[in-house]
Amino acid sequence: MTSSILSPSTDESPVFTLHTAEESQSISRSQIEKSSLYEVSLQHFEGPQGRFAGVWLDDFLEGEGIEDLATLRFVAHDDYTTFITPADRAAKRYLLATRLDGHSLTRNEFGPTMLLIPEDAEAVEAGTVSMTSWIWSIKDIYLQQ
Repeated sequence: MTSSILSPSTDESPVFTLHTAEESQSISRSQIEKSSLYEVSLQHFEGPQGRFAGVWLDDFLEGEGIEDLATLRFVAHDDYTTFITPADRAAKRYLLATRLDGHSLTRNEFGPTMLLIPEDAEAVEAGTVSMTSWIWSIKDIYLQQ
């Protein structure tokens, strides 16, 4: 992982919906990229490869005022669902990727956002670590207390 030289996005188009107990709000790429951008080169086990860029999930959550105690339920456009607990986030860093090789991720590239675990990339590709926490084409994130 390295700090990215990419400029934060100014795209205000909604990319997913963040649901809390109080409200649901559309989140844009520019809101996601308020935090510092990071990049990692990797081969995604579903095919895309290159330099993925995005923000650390915990930094995004902090920027949205979300407590560390929340379990997160991610839902993809194909209705795949995965849960990330506070213990999961304490054990590993999750990258909320918004770009591939400097360009905004599209639905054809499993975008507009993906959740990656960079430290697990090689092990997931080798089949020695589960890929169930990796999710792409995220449409909703639910906070569950």
